Formats: sequence, structure tokens, C-alpha cells
Amino acid sequence: MYAHRPARRRVAPLVPALPVLILSALLAGCSADPPADPTPPTSAPRPVGMDAARDELAALAAAAQDRHLVARYTLQVDGAADRLIQVTSANDGSWRVDVPGGALGGLADIALAATTDGLFQCALPTPNRPEPPSCVRLGERDDTLPRRLDPRVQHPFTDWLDVLTDRRAPLSVSPAVAPAGAGGSCYSVETTAASINPPLDVGIYCFDADGTLTAVRAAFGTLMLAGTPEPAPASVQLAGPVVEGDPLGLAAPVTEAPPTGTGESPDQEVTGTP
Repeated sequence: MYAHRPARRRVAPLVPALPVLILSALLAGCSADPPADPTPPTSAPRPVGMDAARDELAALAAAAQDRHLVARYTLQVDGAADRLIQVTSANDGSWRVDVPGGALGGLADIALAATTDGLFQCALPTPNRPEPPSCVRLGERDDTLPRRLDPRVQHPFTDWLDVLTDRRAPLSVSPAVAPAGAGGSCYSVETTAASINPPLDVGIYCFDADGTLTAVRAAFGTLMLAGTPEPAPASVQLAGPVVEGDPLGLAAPVTEAPPTGTGESPDQEVTGTP
């Protein structure tokens, strides 16, 4: 007697199904609706060269903040004679910038200085104003000068360095050709946000590797380093004693026109009969 064996089920081979699966995959790949792209960027990527220039300029401006010296710069302004600006950045962080023709429409020489006691404008003696030098306190050392008192040439050595080192500032920086006679590395700086009071003047800024500002071309004119900088003093000294009074403005003094008359000489005697 033979033992009963369960019947074996015949399993259909899987090979014929493979072409169907492959065909389905191909049809899915050729679908009319391609898969959605990742979320597009909100702004165009910045060129690598511009980011590198911004980093380089920020590093040089940071070095300039730590650079203490006495340096002279030629100030070139269209339609005016060149002037020699002296910049003193002392070891204690105080500073002074002497500006010939910096007030009264070019008739008065002044010096701006910032010390632990505040911000000062000093009137310097000139042939037109031979009075002894004296200084007027304008406010705290970090106060902003009103436009009527601001010659602007001191900014590249003071607060504009803070802007150049701030990566959040709305600036666009790119390499630039150095102005004729300027040394160091130069960068073109533009503002990327419209503002009534931009954080600095757009233009060209040049620095040596040690942080020495070698040239600036901005709205106020062109500053060019003249000669080798000298060692810095421990602290700046005001040009004269601090006095009460009003600072000198940029505008030239207004001269009153002589009164209109009959054209007669002041010494001529006027009588009632010929």
C-alpha cells in the first residue's frame, strides 16, 4: 500500500513578469509631469570673487583699526589746490586729523580730535586768522558730526573702518585698479541699500598689508599717502585749550554788500545850493 503524498502546486515562473515590470518603470520615467524641483533659491548666488574681496577688505580694515601711526596724506579736490592732511592714531585709541582749509570755505584750518574727554574741533592759526589755537568740545567721542561741521576726510580713519569690517553692512565689494600713485590692494565699495544717510562714501579704498590706508577716492576728493608713516604717540594732544564758544562751520562767512547810494564819496560835503 502506498502512502498518500500531497499534490505539488505548480508555480508559474517569474521570468515572464520581468519585462512587464521594466516596461512599467520606463513608462513612469517618461511621465509628462516630471518630479518637482527643490525649492528654488530666493536670490542669485554671489560670485565667489566678490565674497573673497569682501573678506579681504574686512581683514585689511580690521588691521587698520589696530594700526597706530602718524601719517600725512595729500587731499586732491577738483578745482582746488592740493592740501596736506595729517592723521594721528595714538596707541591709546585717541585720534586727531588736521585739515588745512577745513572750515569757513577754506579760510580756516582746523583739527578734529577724539579723546577720552570727548570729540573736539580746534581752530588752528593761519595768516588770515593769527589768533592762538583753541578747541571747542562737540560732544562725546563717538557722536556724529552735523553736516555743517563735517569735512568728512577723517571718516576713512575712524568710523568707516567699523563699516568695512561689518559683514552685515549693505556693501558690495570688488577688486579695483589702484589710483595713479597709490600702493597696496584696492577695492571698489558700493552700497546695496538706498539710504538718505549711507554708512560710508562709495568709492575706492586701498590698504597696505599692515593695515595702512594708502589711498581713498570718495565724494570729498582723493586722499593719497604722502611719505612713510611715523610711529604713533602714546596719546594725541589737543591743539590748544578748551574754551566756550561755537565751532567753525564749513560755509564761508557771508559778507554784507555795501549799501547802494548816490555814488558820492563819503567825504564829499553835500550842500543845498550848487
